[in-house]
Amino acid sequence: MKPQLILLGAPGSGKGTQAARLVAELHYNHISTGDLLRKEIKSESELGKKVQGIMNSGKLVDDNTVLELLNANCDLSQNAYIFDGFPRNHDQAKALDEVVLKKSKSRAVYFNIDLEKLAARLTNRRTCSGCGEIFNLLSKAPAKEGVCDLCGKSLTQRKDDNEETVKTRLQVFKETIDPVLAHYEESGRLARIDASQNPDDVFAALKGLTEE
Repeated sequence: MKPQLILLGAPGSGKGTQAARLVAELHYNHISTGDLLRKEIKSESELGKKVQGIMNSGKLVDDNTVLELLNANCDLSQNAYIFDGFPRNHDQAKALDEVVLKKSKSRAVYFNIDLEKLAARLTNRRTCSGCGEIFNLLSKAPAKEGVCDLCGKSLTQRKDDNEETVKTRLQVFKETIDPVLAHYEESGRLARIDASQNPDDVFAALKGLTEE
């Protein structure tokens, strides 16, 4: 059985791209807490009604409810999962181990990248309004400024990719990630990958971790 993977890294470090490849090529299941919340609400289960009530009140879904949601939707004895976006802090990492992962084989992978370089990558990111293809003015610029190479539609910048928002997001990440990394390092489950290298090399490193 392949290990359960916990992907850790700053916004824009490449986790989403690599998760998609892990799903397509290694048949992992990608766990998105947002998708699970929507799915549970749609099913109108007791848990779904509970989640709907929390969200309707304008509150954030608490950790215990998220863990209950993960338990209800993950069969770790039969499938390999990618946990991306949870945990975000030390308490969540500890709870994920105790409530969901338990004795399952798992690896945490940190997408290590210089945060200043990452800020430049994010503020220069552009997305096609038609097909969703992602470009970067620094490393993958379109042939024609502001126009998608694939479908010819216009390129846009996400609202949260402006310089001020990016700096805030990265600062919040920096303040919370170290205790999470320490948690996994203490149990010998942490791997660090250079996320600034070619995406194919990042995937090769990830694939190697699943075969250990």
